[in-house]
Amino acid sequence: MGRSVDYYFTPQSPWTYLGHARFARMAQAAGAAVNLLPVDFGKVFAVSGGLPLGKRAPQRQAYRLVDLARHSKHLMLPLHLQPEFFPVAGDDAARLIIAADREDGTAAAMKLCGAIFAAVWAQERNIADAGVLERLLQECGLPPARMETAQSAAVQHQYEANTEKAIAACVFGAPSYVIDGEIFWGQDRLEFFERALQSPSL
Repeated sequence: MGRSVDYYFTPQSPWTYLGHARFARMAQAAGAAVNLLPVDFGKVFAVSGGLPLGKRAPQRQAYRLVDLARHSKHLMLPLHLQPEFFPVAGDDAARLIIAADREDGTAAAMKLCGAIFAAVWAQERNIADAGVLERLLQECGLPPARMETAQSAAVQHQYEANTEKAIAACVFGAPSYVIDGEIFWGQDRLEFFERALQSPSL
């Protein structure tokens, strides 16, 4: 029987974008069940001591751009280091992913995740714009009615519950992949994540 993985992320994270396709392939190859958990990292940072990008030291902000460029080149994934629509609010996109997961299944929601992440970092589209999200749904073959579902109280409750679950699990950054309580933070930890995924469960 395959393992279960908790996948914590925020839709506007470049590191989540860089790791998403590899993570999806690893999980599928291992037959792992993925629990999609979009999270409000503003609330997580308030507990974990993390800082929004604009409040980080200039040295850290500068190095982030260098490291993003390195990974983009290494992984051969297109990435605008400073896309037109960033910083961008990710709450609506997060709720849309939750709605798709609830109504259309995890595979469909994972596809939508990839489209949303690429929209920010490869295509410079504004994921805080309802029209953009509607078009992304269409491109993924999902019904436009998901926009309405995403605004439901049930989806908002799930978003809040995901955030509380992340805090309880000691998650502090995106993306985080959790197997049996063990956190693998960052797309550059996916090699270690894959080894753990392939090891026998206790």
